[in-house]
Amino acid sequence: MVAERVRRTPRESFPRLNARTRRFTLGDPRNFQVSPKGDRVFFLRSGGGTDAVTCLWSFDVATGQETLLADPVDLLADLEDLPEEETRRRERVREGASGIVAYATDLEMQRACFALGGQLFVTDLMLGETTFLDTEPGVFDPRLDPTGSHVAYVSGNTLRLAMPSRPDRLLVGEDDPDVYWGSAEFIAAEEMGRSRGFWWSPEGDRLAVARVDLASVETWYVGDPGNPAEPPVSLRYPAAGTENADVRLSVVDLEGRICDILWDRDAFPYLAAVDWCHGSPLTLVVQSRDQRTLAVLTADPESGAVEECWRQQDDHWVELVPGAPRWVGHQLVALVDRDDARRVVIDGVPASPAGLQVRGVVGVLDGDLIVTGSTEPTEIHVFRIPLDGSGVELPVAELALTKEVGVHSATVGADVMVLSSASMTRFGSRVRVFCGGVMVGEVGSLAAKPGLVPKGRFHIVGDRKLRSVVLFPRQAADGPLPVLLDIYGGPHAQRVLRSRNAHLTSQWFAEQGFAVVITDGRGTPARGPAWERAVWRDLAQPVLEDQVDALAGLAERDQRLDTSKVAIRGWSFGGYLAALAVLRRPDVFHAAIAGAPVTEWRLYDTHYTERYLGDPALEDEAYDRSSLLVEAGRLTRPLQLIHGLADDNVVAAHSFRFSTELLAAGRSHQVLPLAGVTHMTPQEVVAENLLLLQVAFLRQALSIA
Repeated sequence: MVAERVRRTPRESFPRLNARTRRFTLGDPRNFQVSPKGDRVFFLRSGGGTDAVTCLWSFDVATGQETLLADPVDLLADLEDLPEEETRRRERVREGASGIVAYATDLEMQRACFALGGQLFVTDLMLGETTFLDTEPGVFDPRLDPTGSHVAYVSGNTLRLAMPSRPDRLLVGEDDPDVYWGSAEFIAAEEMGRSRGFWWSPEGDRLAVARVDLASVETWYVGDPGNPAEPPVSLRYPAAGTENADVRLSVVDLEGRICDILWDRDAFPYLAAVDWCHGSPLTLVVQSRDQRTLAVLTADPESGAVEECWRQQDDHWVELVPGAPRWVGHQLVALVDRDDARRVVIDGVPASPAGLQVRGVVGVLDGDLIVTGSTEPTEIHVFRIPLDGSGVELPVAELALTKEVGVHSATVGADVMVLSSASMTRFGSRVRVFCGGVMVGEVGSLAAKPGLVPKGRFHIVGDRKLRSVVLFPRQAADGPLPVLLDIYGGPHAQRVLRSRNAHLTSQWFAEQGFAVVITDGRGTPARGPAWERAVWRDLAQPVLEDQVDALAGLAERDQRLDTSKVAIRGWSFGGYLAALAVLRRPDVFHAAIAGAPVTEWRLYDTHYTERYLGDPALEDEAYDRSSLLVEAGRLTRPLQLIHGLADDNVVAAHSFRFSTELLAAGRSHQVLPLAGVTHMTPQEVVAENLLLLQVAFLRQALSIA
């Protein structure tokens, strides 16, 4: 039972505990769903801060009682024997836990289904009883129909149907190994936020199913040099400028009859989202290859004909935002960029004030649209937007449902809101449940406490009002300290947030004797469309310039920052930015650690890269301007490259090609290849020692005793 796995947090070093706790996320409740009646809240949570096995729980809104509904340890002996599709899905969504990491319910939330070790289980949510369903092996992404009668799931490249007490059967599939039914292609899962490939109709009598043909996508091979007996893994990777998967959508009834949905796939090859909810038509959100046009289409499931009901265009790109466009009754809710703000529009009419940067749409509560957004980019709050449009003239403060300084998110249903809040005054998240606007209880967190309290000082720096935070050792001396920029710096992610857990690793680096600086520059979210689009056709100069300017401004304010010893570290885009910094500004940066860096954007995927740099066949200068390879000969500072050899997002070729160019130019550098490691570095020993090795490198590179 889960209670037997709960242990007190052991006394361990921060690097080890950070690794064991998956960065202190284990034991925190997540994946909330509210029942249609508002009487229960369902969620996932493991049994403690170092317990990676996630269980299914419920919270009784009336009593506040938590009930364990399904514990994977009681259901299956081998939880790690995963289908390849599930392993890749977890990599796409950066899932580090095991057990029940995703679940789906019927419409009334009487039953839930989930996969464990490629096998299918269904839980009666009223009784807490779980049943195993005999299916084909390799069950992936199971989903109950709205009535709770059937479970559709993916197995290999087919979509199948399972029912209690009846034989499992094939619903749709092909013999062609390049064609997959019911799965999301790499681009959708990694870049569009669409991790699923089939959707039940409201009546449960048919499904909308994506058909993905990978025949035209280039095949890349990811090998493991540490295990030469194993053949390399082949993957279809759509690099910038190359062919994407051919994605179609069909309606399939329970007898396997197919009706193709007919939209202009030449004009709109990207299927960004599909929605088929009760009271709403089958709806597709599609996007052009250059991402400058987005269209919302309604489809007739009988004929396959479509009708366009909304179109959005932008000279740079149309951003895909979680939760929108969507139907609320007969009103279409979308997010558009107007007045340098991302705003809610309802049937084309603005409904949110210009001073609010909307980040995503949550749902509907008490007749209001619930969204997340920011007025100050270091904070995320929950807001209500009246569906009658009256909120457009209201002060933003009157629309805010959260007041505490911090980072907030929400889940809503019936008259219940589950509010998850993080701040700089506590570890992890506080999860409160509100019914009718009144708090009725809290969902407990079992996450470990790191024993390390970030003491960040937040700053607004320079003419561009750059948001930064600086962390010092708790026992810092009065004298100057070497500086470490701990950055990401690119689109879609922020580091400067008023959340304690967001700065734990940075504070640990500070305890090693550094003044740690974190800055969010141009391209990062919540500063308005113009701020985000400042990186269009140049992913290098604006982001680097902001890091340099922020450091200079902070050093003027605080003499403890020793600008004669400045290092920079980052992962993924942050790794790219770290390497860029020592190439272009060795006068400012004296050492760099680049983890999994994108060194050549022609090697990165279509949807992300072309959004910012365009088609490489037409925008050759933009790609050269943003490439590290062409500047390898400029390196004069110590550089450590770290890359997982099993990384299928930023493949290891990025670091190895960069290393080859550095060697050809006679530039000394370090390369740390990680055998069997992906983009996430989930292995405990690897994650722990990576931190220790980085500190050792920084001390040597900056001549620190």
